[in-house]
Amino acid sequence: MPGLAAASPAPSESQEKKPLKPCCACPETKKAQQCGHLIEAHKECMRALGFKI
Repeated sequence: MPGLAAASPAPSESQEKKPLKPCCACPETKKAQQCGHLIEAHKECMRALGFKI
């Protein structure tokens, strides 16, 4: 029909998620890079998500 745009299906939640990139993981602890204990907390968070840090 003229004037109607083809609707693309919304991505379903059952689709596989893309793996996290290191630059996007643990944003709260990543911000605190001037404090040693927070850097270690960030590294632990990254390790818990499967990154080899």
